[in-house]
Amino acid sequence: MNSQIVLIGVLVGMVNFLFRYLPLRLGASRASGSLKRGKVGAVLDSIGIASICALLIVSSVPEIQQHTNKLLPTLIGCLTLTLCFYRTRSIVISTLLGAFCYGIAFKYLSLGII
Repeated sequence: MNSQIVLIGVLVGMVNFLFRYLPLRLGASRASGSLKRGKVGAVLDSIGIASICALLIVSSVPEIQQHTNKLLPTLIGCLTLTLCFYRTRSIVISTLLGAFCYGIAFKYLSLGII
């Protein structure tokens, strides 16, 4: 079996696990307003972003291996997606902003501005 495939699987599994585990550990302090959520609510809230990030990693790693100039824009897009999600809790806004930041970073890098 190809070791790169195993490495990608382990990486995606760890990130996916962390996106589900960390809200349980840190979620009590982030409860919004008077809404009381349990552990099941925290896990269900984190499934969306975990799925998006897992798909992003699995789909982008082969592309980055072939075209190394896409590594930095991909990292910028992924970090933007993650930070925006934890600030807004909106998967739609986070995904759109992450894609926008990826596009801007890729364009500026290809022009040599950054």
